[in-house]
Amino acid sequence: MTQQNGKKLAAEAAVELIENGMWVGLGTGSTVYYAIEAIGRRIAEGLKIQCVCTSRETEKLAGEHGIPFVDINRAETLDIAIDGADEVDDHFNLIKGGGGALFREKMVASLARRFVIVVDASKRVQTLGKFKLPIEVAAFGHEHTARRIAALGCKTYLRHKDSVVYETDNHNYIYDCDFGTIQQPAALHEQLKSLLGVVETGLFCNMANDVFWSDGEQVGHLVSDLAPLP
Repeated sequence: MTQQNGKKLAAEAAVELIENGMWVGLGTGSTVYYAIEAIGRRIAEGLKIQCVCTSRETEKLAGEHGIPFVDINRAETLDIAIDGADEVDDHFNLIKGGGGALFREKMVASLARRFVIVVDASKRVQTLGKFKLPIEVAAFGHEHTARRIAALGCKTYLRHKDSVVYETDNHNYIYDCDFGTIQQPAALHEQLKSLLGVVETGLFCNMANDVFWSDGEQVGHLVSDLAPLP
């Protein structure tokens, strides 16, 4: 219950940054669910915004809460994007993708002038790596891609859901990869992206502007030294 309350408090604090007329990116996952609830309440009170969603799951939730959303191609930029994370280190590096939407989440985040992360306190770590790193790969030849990834020093696990191979909204597969402690996340991301078959990694480096976190009682707000997009 404390963890869920932490997610709720952090999400609600982040939603206070949204102003009338903004274009807003909505992430995917259990923490963002609380942000969507809070945005829905504000829209019912008169807030006017346009949103871009990172998954079909988020589109469904947005519709249920009366939140208007459009195709990403209609948005040149976003004023703010709010999303969760599986891990956040002391340097604002993230592991994301536990919810399976990492490519779309990164695409939306790349358009946002301000990328805001909401987490409960358990997601804050000194160094990334306890949570297996999700890597989205093309389905064609995916086992060859997995071998290339493993050669960088990890164990790879093809993600399944309900006993079948999990498929992303982009019709790709995900390998959850155990690298152990990730000392240089930005360098690892670049190594992985150079591999044929890798679509995107769950390492988000030099992207987050804010982190709202909560232990279920108090809310903390960390601000990175990364300048917002113009």
